[in-house]
Amino acid sequence: MKTTPLISIIIRAKNEEKWISSCLNSLFRQDLNNFEVILVDNCSVDRTIEKAQRFPISKIVSINEFFPGKALNLGIQNSRGKYLVCLSAHCIPVNTKWLKSLLDGFEKDTAGVYGRQEPMAFTRDVDKRDLINIFGLDKKVQKKDPFFHNANSMIRKNVWETFPFSETATNIEDRLWAMEILKHGYNIIYEPDASVYHYHGINQGRNIERAKSVVCILEEFYPTQQTPYNDKNLNISVIIPVKAPVKKIGNISLLEVSIKAFQQSKFINHIIVAADNQEHLAIAESMNAEGIYRPEYLSYSYIELIKVYQYILESKRISGDMPDIVFLAEEKFPFRTFQIIDKMIEQFQNSDSDSVIAAQPIYNTLWRANEESMERIDNGFMPTKFKDPICKSLYGLGAVMYSGLLLQGKKLGSKTGLFLVDDPYNVFSVSSTEEQKIAQILYPAWKQYNEKRGVD
Repeated sequence: MKTTPLISIIIRAKNEEKWISSCLNSLFRQDLNNFEVILVDNCSVDRTIEKAQRFPISKIVSINEFFPGKALNLGIQNSRGKYLVCLSAHCIPVNTKWLKSLLDGFEKDTAGVYGRQEPMAFTRDVDKRDLINIFGLDKKVQKKDPFFHNANSMIRKNVWETFPFSETATNIEDRLWAMEILKHGYNIIYEPDASVYHYHGINQGRNIERAKSVVCILEEFYPTQQTPYNDKNLNISVIIPVKAPVKKIGNISLLEVSIKAFQQSKFINHIIVAADNQEHLAIAESMNAEGIYRPEYLSYSYIELIKVYQYILESKRISGDMPDIVFLAEEKFPFRTFQIIDKMIEQFQNSDSDSVIAAQPIYNTLWRANEESMERIDNGFMPTKFKDPICKSLYGLGAVMYSGLLLQGKKLGSKTGLFLVDDPYNVFSVSSTEEQKIAQILYPAWKQYNEKRGVD
């Protein structure tokens, strides 16, 4: 009669008192009984350990600095089995054949077997959807696909000795391990008969931070395609609205400073100056920018700039030279760099945003007055590095969007992204005579500094 090899079951847990008893009850009812259980606990402060100790587990080890792969490696280092099961403490084997199904799934070149995960009745719909879609009913042999899941898996110990789990990955240590062993000729098997109940699913609902972390790791191995949008196949134009009089810092006008920055951009292929006077139009012409005269009624103080932008785009549509994407910029930001311009456009192109605006993160103590009192709107008194910033939009520094939105009279789209700018120079604006004097003092030194760095 064939002897069943010793199996070591490694369970990772942190504050799992709600599930640990159900998990262990199901384990110790398995048809295969030649196994040991090692619990790796991450500083639980509830009754996880107390409840676990009611079962004949072999060892409890603690880990303070938790990384998923590091926790598994620690448990495995304390194990004796020929085969290693990785099981989350909140996963409950569905039946008594679970462990045997994992073991029987191994073939000659198999490094690991992972099982099915089923939702519970009260699992959130978004997690139910994921579990049902991902964990099907057909067995699979994977020779290229590195999907693997350590909430419910078994691997060979001799393979682990050569290929341990990453101890620095914050997530998907299982898939990173699978990528490595597939490159060395092993395969992975999905065995649906080895099923567990998993209440929160593989993506933990809508945990955005977790999703970002997972994607960050995956993109190292599966670089996403860059957007096809670039200056070769899209008309990306900047519109700079100006009104008389011409404002200067020293001997150079604010308009000239702005035009120069946009001329250095690798994306902008057309610069449009919307002016209400001949002097500004002459400056635009001298710098090979297009000057469009805006009617007097569009320069009244109560007229919003959206009306000016619409006027320009309508004229472009009539002439058949309608831009695909527009960058809106006011001349009053003399310390705007072409790097900011290009990074904003890149952010716009590489996201699903229909508009991106520049914004300044503010960490100060901020209040809002209401009818009866003052309301605190920041995170309260805490060190700045722990605070979430309140963002001040800088629409005049830069706003990137589809031209169609402006034609519809919209300043922003329904999906607006923020491009954060925290350099005190970049966010400085010239709206008053005093600010003009300050800029006149700062600009020469700033320009010289940037030239030395190759920035401007």
